[in-house]
Amino acid sequence: MSRAQAAPLLLGVRHHGPGSARAVRAALDAAPPAVVLIEGPPEADALAPLAADPGLRPPVALLAHVVDEPARSAFWPFAAFSPEWTALRWAADHEVPVRFIDLPAANSLAMREGEGEEGEVREDAADGGTDEDAGPAAVRIDPVAVLAETAGYDDPERWWEDVVEHRGGPFDGDEAYPFGAFAALAEAMTALRERYADGGHPRDAVREAHMRLCLRAAEKEYGPQAVAVVCGAWHVPALATRVPLATDRAALRGLPKAKTALTWVPWTHRRLARASGYGAGIESPGWYGHLFAAPDRPVERWLTKVAGLLREEDKHVSSAHVIEAVRLAETLAVMRGRPLAGLGETMDAVRSVMCEGSDVPLALVHDRLVVGDVLGEVPDSAPAMPLQRDLTRLQRGLRLKPEALERTLELDLRKDNDVARSALLHRLRLLGVDWGVPAASHGSTGTFRETWTLRWDPELAVRVAEAGIWGTTVLGAAEARASARAAEAKRLGEITALVEACLPAALSESLPHVMRALADLAALDTDVARLAEALPALVRTLRYGDVRGTDTGALTEVAAGLAERVFVGLPPACAGLDEEGAKAVRKQLDAVHGAVGLLADSLEAGQPAAKDAPGTGAPAGPVPHAGLRQRWYGVLRRIAGRDSAAGVVRGRCARLLLDVGEWEREEAARVMGLALSPGTAPAEAAAWIDGFVGGGAPGGGLLLVHDERLLALVDEWLVRVPSSAFTDVLPLLRRTFSAYEPAVRRSLGELVGRGRGPGGGARDGGGSVASGTVPGFGTGLDEARAAAVVPVVLRLLGRAA
Repeated sequence: MSRAQAAPLLLGVRHHGPGSARAVRAALDAAPPAVVLIEGPPEADALAPLAADPGLRPPVALLAHVVDEPARSAFWPFAAFSPEWTALRWAADHEVPVRFIDLPAANSLAMREGEGEEGEVREDAADGGTDEDAGPAAVRIDPVAVLAETAGYDDPERWWEDVVEHRGGPFDGDEAYPFGAFAALAEAMTALRERYADGGHPRDAVREAHMRLCLRAAEKEYGPQAVAVVCGAWHVPALATRVPLATDRAALRGLPKAKTALTWVPWTHRRLARASGYGAGIESPGWYGHLFAAPDRPVERWLTKVAGLLREEDKHVSSAHVIEAVRLAETLAVMRGRPLAGLGETMDAVRSVMCEGSDVPLALVHDRLVVGDVLGEVPDSAPAMPLQRDLTRLQRGLRLKPEALERTLELDLRKDNDVARSALLHRLRLLGVDWGVPAASHGSTGTFRETWTLRWDPELAVRVAEAGIWGTTVLGAAEARASARAAEAKRLGEITALVEACLPAALSESLPHVMRALADLAALDTDVARLAEALPALVRTLRYGDVRGTDTGALTEVAAGLAERVFVGLPPACAGLDEEGAKAVRKQLDAVHGAVGLLADSLEAGQPAAKDAPGTGAPAGPVPHAGLRQRWYGVLRRIAGRDSAAGVVRGRCARLLLDVGEWEREEAARVMGLALSPGTAPAEAAAWIDGFVGGGAPGGGLLLVHDERLLALVDEWLVRVPSSAFTDVLPLLRRTFSAYEPAVRRSLGELVGRGRGPGGGARDGGGSVASGTVPGFGTGLDEARAAAVVPVVLRLLGRAA
């Protein structure tokens, strides 16, 4: 169909609709304009020529942010199947100028002050405004949803596919294509605007006033018939209506402004999905991209892609499965009265034929293909902040390509390139750019390995822009940010976390500032809990220093001094604790115990052999912090013997002393016997057991399995617990023993079931183990004890004894 009207060509589209994109391309080919006007910020006019650069690969987005406040930002996303991107590419191929006509970003971002941070600016499927347009009481409409409901559809996406994606143009041989489709959509939107006015988008009046001014200017310069406008279909009735020039100018008068900067940034299909929170998002960007790119037979090609994905996941899918799935999808489309099998039919066919009715592989298909993880690319010629350019240079030099798909990166810190990669990721985290997140290393617990989970999200471009206030390079910005955080730190935990971040980031310039702040706060802090919390973090940092070859002498001194203060303050802090406080101290004991061991190893490794004092022949003075490990063991002994300390704390100290060999098993058995003596309250004794062999104590169950004397003491105590107190201690005991592995619990049950062994089962009149005997268990089942439960079992089974 040829175009016979003398007015501007108004092409109302659905953002990110492949049917709209095809129609836009056909309309521009059929009626080539002299200028193309596109909905978007006018500041992006200078960036439009980059669409001709093959290095700009969608999905991409225009990023606008306030220069002095980068967090106030907005995105205008473009996919390969977006009508606006199709118009940009057509104009670049035909050397036709492009102008963006929406409200300038300088105004829209200034109007958003105090209303939140960054966001995408497109909202409804056929463009009903921006995320910030409506107030809290506004009733907003989705034009496509209203039209679908009017047509009797309960699913707007399905209606859009039936009337736009699967009809018209080359598929139907429609002679009115493409102008008839735009005319019909404009007529529908006109009826909606008459019914719903602004549709709950009050700022649309301001945006459309600016669009009309830009349209007038283009008509005056090129002539009305030489102008083509690509915008959301919702705006077409407003642009077709002639409003006095003075009215439009008055609507724009007095709008706030802000200094902004714009550039192109990579985008992802996942961020185009409606599930991501994007207002103009679609349910299936991967599916729409396929519909737009497939030259023919879209269903067959799609199901072939699905089969390839499932094969990569080691699922047996043959060509016969593909053929049968195509037949089923086409049959479902006929039964449902659809012109072509859509996403619903193809996914139903995939579930039935390829996934054997399981939703697990179907979820993988939805995540990897229906939504997808395609990440766009931006060329070097695009404007960028200095920090972004430095990051791009480092990414290429270290061969770390940003990818939308989450992946695991294993680093060997004995290799220079991996050390540099690690430093970059740590510096970015310090700047708030969480491209990589540390993960647990599989198969290795050494400090020479590091595992990261990498995933590049478009929002990270905003984080990089925000971090630009700290410097023009990643290293310089991280140094400045670390120094600033050290100056702002008020708590010891904050500064120790900063030290832990600075050392692996190799921030040699800022580390002295951070260390001074650490020393100052550590000297002033008197809270033992905070000191005990800070010590493990510092020692972990020392381990990083060892593997990276960093000088950690000053940090070692601070950590050793912190440990000495913990040794002094911890015993009094263990007295008078409630249950929650005792649990917290137990965790701190474990953390400090491990930290002291590592710190002592570090101190011993760095100390030279003792020498005589010069000229005297006498030994030199003691090495600072020598014997740190033994002093810690003395602290544990004091706490284990303090009656005022909580039972769980005393039991944990006893276990730690046993594990390191400071106590022999005979001593541990003696202390356990005292702790479980008749004079100890049952609840306190149960807490002691929990601390000694509880689930939080590694190997606690195995200790009882291999040392029957300790198990016998627990068994003796449990027999003595009076009935009135048993229900009080039962929950704690169940929690303690339920944490053991099933095999450990089974072994304990078998041991107890055997009964007392010879010489090990005699009890005196008070119920205690007789003196001179060694408590233990027999080598087989105690049939007499087992027979005692037979009457109860028979009664439960309904049989007479």
